[in-house]
Amino acid sequence: MSDAPGPYRRWVLAARPRTLPAALVPVIVGASLVRPASINWLNSVLCVVVALALQIGTNYANDFSDGVRGTDEVRVGPFRLAASKLVAPSTVRSVALAWFLFAGFGGLWLASRTSWWLLAVGFTAILAGWFYTGGPKPYGYYGFGEVFVLIYFGFVATVGTSYVQHLSIPASSWWFGLATGAMACALLEANNLRDVDGDRAVGKKTLAARLGRRRAPWLYVVCVLLSVVGIAVGGEGLAAAVALALYIRPVRMAFSPRSGRELLPLLQISSQSQLVVGAVLVVSFWVTR
Repeated sequence: MSDAPGPYRRWVLAARPRTLPAALVPVIVGASLVRPASINWLNSVLCVVVALALQIGTNYANDFSDGVRGTDEVRVGPFRLAASKLVAPSTVRSVALAWFLFAGFGGLWLASRTSWWLLAVGFTAILAGWFYTGGPKPYGYYGFGEVFVLIYFGFVATVGTSYVQHLSIPASSWWFGLATGAMACALLEANNLRDVDGDRAVGKKTLAARLGRRRAPWLYVVCVLLSVVGIAVGGEGLAAAVALALYIRPVRMAFSPRSGRELLPLLQISSQSQLVVGAVLVVSFWVTR
């Protein structure tokens, strides 16, 4: 493969940097939600470390599992290590487990400073990351990916980060958890819309693959509307309006005739939109609370 990325860049690409806002945004929103001026910075940094390590570990675990199953053979998305044959699948698996272990150490430190029940939550997050495409019955292959993304990249990350600030859970954190989780689901839909044809060919039954290219964009719309509703009910009307405006372009792209590789920009725009909405929310929290 003459055009293959170098030894370092291939690992960066396989970590899928454009998906990382799904881990980062709910944490910064949860940390700033209540009394931003009194943020517990060490706990917040630990939340960021755990969230990013879990996301990267999950991306590598998906790379390994999809690679050994052969479901990435017709993939048109980002570079994959195992499917490219440039890295042994066993090495990809070991690196994925190392990231999960790193997340576990961060979670252990965080739990020792707050509450030990966080360990149980973290353990289920690791299991969710591995079994998304791993194991004999990967739930991502049966259309349940959105449920787990909403739970872990929304409610768990946002509400959990809010909790470790002052050891209490504000009611509005659930609404912002809905918003951040729905934006993470929009990232997932951007990915799955691009891969509809390939996923159908290998029997990967994501919700988008089940609905088909013509109807699947409505899943993206539902994600956007849920995020806007969550932000608005949480009390941030201006941020909700910004979110609605930002997602007009990707919604139009989702409904366009594009398919396969032509939809690669949808993931990038969705990622950028989530980052901007997260930044607007944080600025608003700092100004008004």
